[in-house]
Amino acid sequence: MQVKLFYKTQRELAVSLNGIVDAYWNNEINEDTLIQNVQDVYINNPSKMLKEEDFTKVLQQQCGKRRLEVIDRIIKGGVEIRS
Repeated sequence: MQVKLFYKTQRELAVSLNGIVDAYWNNEINEDTLIQNVQDVYINNPSKMLKEEDFTKVLQQQCGKRRLEVIDRIIKGGVEIRS
């Protein structure tokens, strides 16, 4: 799965995050790849993902609660890749 590191709009970012989480749920990528991709996207696009400690409205509308719960655990919860 190819993931860009920088996104032009919040909508593009939401589509990419949906693809990453859905690929994990469909067993197309493993847990380590999920975590690494989400962390890479967040590191390079923090202002498009979070506003005032919460996900942007566009991400909330486009991604939905279940996907954002997974993403939140990865970026805020300190989930790390196992060695």
